[in-house]
Amino acid sequence: MDYFDQVMEAAEFLRRSITARPGSTAPRVGVVLGSGLGAAAEAVRDAVMVPYAEIPYFPRSTVEGHSGRMVAGTLGGAAVVVMQGRVHFYEGYSPAQVTFPMRVLGALGVRAVVLTNAAGGIAEGYQIGQLVALADHINFMGWNPLVGQNEPRFGYGEGAGLRFFDMTEAYSKALRRLAREAAAEEGIALDEGVYLALSGPSFETPAEIRAFRALGATLVGMSTVPETIVARHMGIAVLGLSCVTNLAAGLGAAKLSHEDVFAAGRRVEQRLARLVERLVPMIAARVDGAAGSG
Repeated sequence: MDYFDQVMEAAEFLRRSITARPGSTAPRVGVVLGSGLGAAAEAVRDAVMVPYAEIPYFPRSTVEGHSGRMVAGTLGGAAVVVMQGRVHFYEGYSPAQVTFPMRVLGALGVRAVVLTNAAGGIAEGYQIGQLVALADHINFMGWNPLVGQNEPRFGYGEGAGLRFFDMTEAYSKALRRLAREAAAEEGIALDEGVYLALSGPSFETPAEIRAFRALGATLVGMSTVPETIVARHMGIAVLGLSCVTNLAAGLGAAKLSHEDVFAAGRRVEQRLARLVERLVPMIAARVDGAAGSG
């Protein structure tokens, strides 16, 4: 069985699992939760929970703070599927495995995703616990998940599934505008920044952080970018939200540790959950409106 068929089988299994309840529908909006940011999943109503271990071919997270399950239901009355935890390249997974969940979400019918992550703050003035919407990214992972044979059947919509596709607007301007509106309604400050992705798992050196700042990066982390590239290949709109869980190397007195990153995420996760809960129905209305106008 090839990769495409594996994705389709996993998506069909998930579809049957989350639509078994009468009146339930396959979601059009997905949310991926990063380290220590799992509270948004707990806000899902009428939740159906599916452990990753039960989904065919699905990779399993090995990192603390990533629960490893799909949570489907409603947020603010809108159908949603939430990935409570993700997998990373540094865990030993291949690029195809790292992005398999995003492929499955696309095959399930998701047309907009909110990708959250715990990130190191590079920009002057960033505070631990601050939320930042991604305006762009820099891929320093050393690889691209689309290397290899192109699979156009993964494209959903005009211009999707192409071998060469535009990444000028990797992170949707329209979704960022909705995020600012939702944040204002919740009384949450929401800046915009540029996320630089590395493979990890070691944290960065102070010299690297100085170089990244010179390149225009304001945040640094070890995820999100592969998912964004694959989502855009499929025609899925992306909103990226970073939580500044630590100041990058050389910018603070403390040594960096995953435990501190996780703890900082837990301190801010309720604020992020409020934002996501308000934001999901706004995104769902936009996605459904775009489908209706097509």
